[in-house]
Amino acid sequence: MAVAEEKNSPGTSERSTSEMSWHGVVLQTLKRNEVRLVPYVPDRVLTTLIRNLHADPFFTTFPAAREEEAVGIVSGAWMGGMRGAVLMQTSGFATLANVLASLAIPYQIPLIMFVSERGTLGEFNYGQSLVCRTMRPVLDSLAMEHHTATRLDEFEFIVDRSIKQAITTQAPVALILSPLLTGGKVFDK
Repeated sequence: MAVAEEKNSPGTSERSTSEMSWHGVVLQTLKRNEVRLVPYVPDRVLTTLIRNLHADPFFTTFPAAREEEAVGIVSGAWMGGMRGAVLMQTSGFATLANVLASLAIPYQIPLIMFVSERGTLGEFNYGQSLVCRTMRPVLDSLAMEHHTATRLDEFEFIVDRSIKQAITTQAPVALILSPLLTGGKVFDK
């Protein structure tokens, strides 16, 4: 029993979380859960993760014109037997209520969304702040599972369990990447 608990406890993996960056945790956890397809809308905070996904032949990753397009691609891939995740920024999430409510949720697509959070902790753009304040209430109104990751020591556990839950329940999940985890966007003002 103790061995099983140790294997399943937060922070235990092939490589200690303390040795990894948040983007390294995402890459390794996607691999371990056989999530191969990763369309994204470019974002400065996600740049290192995107670059590393492109460099790894395990993944099929490419930019999408809009977040709704990326959700549609991952939905089609799931119907064809492939697991996928979408990378986006908070402002891109603002465009997704319709596609989530009309495609991902009713058709039980285990869509995994990684959302880099802007609009808080020193944000200069009021529009980003508005979207940040409405994102979680929108997710709640859709009854969609979501977690805000703030600490690296919990991050691998949250990502791994969220992916597993999305797949077994066939329901989408949003993982909101707080600036406390990622360092956020650096503002040159």
